[in-house]
Amino acid sequence: MGHFKTLKKFFIEHKKNYFLGVMWLIIVDILQLIIPQILRTVTDLLESNSLSTDDLLKYAFLIILTGIGIGSGRYFWRIHIQGTARKLEYYLRNKLFSHLQSLSTSYFNVHKTGDLMAHATNDINAVRMALGMGIVMITDAIFITLAALFMMIKTTNLILTILAMFPLPFLAYTVQRLGKVIHKRFKFVQESFSDLSDRAQENFAGVRVVKSFVQEKEEIKKFKKVNQENFNKNMNLVKISGFLRPFVQFISALSYLIVIWYGGILVIENTISLGDFVAFNSYLSLLVWPMMAIGHVINILQRGAASMARINTILFKKPEIIESKNAIYDKTNINGNIHFKNVSFKYPNTEEYALKNINLKIPKGNTLGIVGKTGSGKTTLVNLLLRLYDITEGDIYIDNLPIKQIPIKTLRENIGYASQDNFLFSNTISENIAFAFDENIDKSKIYNAAKISEIYDNIIEFPRGFDTALGERGVTLSGGQRQRTALARAIIKEPSILILDDSLSAVDTQTEEKILNNLKRVMTNRTNILIAHRISTVKNADHIIVLDNGKIIESGSHDDLINNQNLYYSIYQKQLLEEKIQNI
Repeated sequence: MGHFKTLKKFFIEHKKNYFLGVMWLIIVDILQLIIPQILRTVTDLLESNSLSTDDLLKYAFLIILTGIGIGSGRYFWRIHIQGTARKLEYYLRNKLFSHLQSLSTSYFNVHKTGDLMAHATNDINAVRMALGMGIVMITDAIFITLAALFMMIKTTNLILTILAMFPLPFLAYTVQRLGKVIHKRFKFVQESFSDLSDRAQENFAGVRVVKSFVQEKEEIKKFKKVNQENFNKNMNLVKISGFLRPFVQFISALSYLIVIWYGGILVIENTISLGDFVAFNSYLSLLVWPMMAIGHVINILQRGAASMARINTILFKKPEIIESKNAIYDKTNINGNIHFKNVSFKYPNTEEYALKNINLKIPKGNTLGIVGKTGSGKTTLVNLLLRLYDITEGDIYIDNLPIKQIPIKTLRENIGYASQDNFLFSNTISENIAFAFDENIDKSKIYNAAKISEIYDNIIEFPRGFDTALGERGVTLSGGQRQRTALARAIIKEPSILILDDSLSAVDTQTEEKILNNLKRVMTNRTNILIAHRISTVKNADHIIVLDNGKIIESGSHDDLINNQNLYYSIYQKQLLEEKIQNI
């Protein structure tokens, strides 16, 4: 049960519910012990021809009354134990989701979405079962076993009880050995389910690519392979877990065989009465459930423990990006003076530098343009500024403060970032633009941001306008519309630092020119960073740097870089040629 220590706080808060549930469960078990005594009395009275109609009605009423008590008790223990298990599921899912939100970007680079989804569904469900029905079965198994044994010994016969219980040690040993195998195999089942979920999730997300390249059959083959692996792992588990129940039933049958044989002899010899024999068999039938539950409860607990271990692996993972002990928490605003000093950076688990010896100053109100080939380090540079990763060497200063001394929340709230992947949520367009705000904001701000990013006219043409619900990842919009919506989401924050990471690449040059003219008002008195492949996007920047293989190889104004006739000049000439060809 060591894996469940993570839930200690929950158990403390809900110990009363579990206590009441167990109490009601014990009351039900006690009431079940009464029925064999009633049957004993009725049988003995029948055997001696002493049972009257009034006696029969009285004992029938007692059985009905006991049944009502058992039914009521079962309702209450289900409310307290099963209901609390549902609360646990709710608590654990929230805890897992909150912790995942706190983890650094690099964690999600190496962990598949399908795997994380499996943790939040199958694994949590297995934990709920272990701490719901698992507790019920353990309580039943312990209390009914002890109580029934006590009644069998006290009211019937010690030797008969010992003989009836003789197969149990062998049962306990076998179940304990099989439990370890179940634990191991269930872990494999959960891992294969993660692979299955990941394959399905990735395929659904990329269904348009699959269809475009006519790869449906190939993807079906890949899915069948993963599905077959999941099936095989489940069958390996079923071969063991499916053996437990019939095995326990077989052992129970041996106990019945012993009781019928030896108990029958005792009745014939008048050592015990026929009523004692009937009551003994009733108690033995009560023991069959705990004996059967042993296999099932071991199965459930082992599954729950395996799943909790997988969840704990995530919960024990510490975020790489954390608040510094020297963070200045009363700092809530940023002016926007940025200084990169001898900054170098390697991505986790790599030896090659993504950025090397970056020295750069961006005064407040200035605009920096960044140009470079794909993979030159442009996005990495702004990721360091957002503290999505921490620098490997050197220092980044904002307003003359080391970046780590600025609280993460303050840093990111003061930066408006339009990333190149343009991720949109399955909400309305209005909600996507206002994503940065916790409360509803004035619609006029949303409209204004949309006008600046030149998406307003497109949106109002939709039947529901800004209340149009987007599909997954904003798939119902075109690439250019998604880019401009993401741009509006960054603009509406009115940030101290505005970063546009290749956020105009999917729009035509005329729309780009309109957006850049609109942005001039927004960029005033703000620090701006424009990352682009098009020279037209950055040519009016106050300062431009050219990155190549993680290093700054050129810097200066547009005119300076043209006169240098290096990489920037080469890119510019190629783009001019492309424009001439398009205009022919």
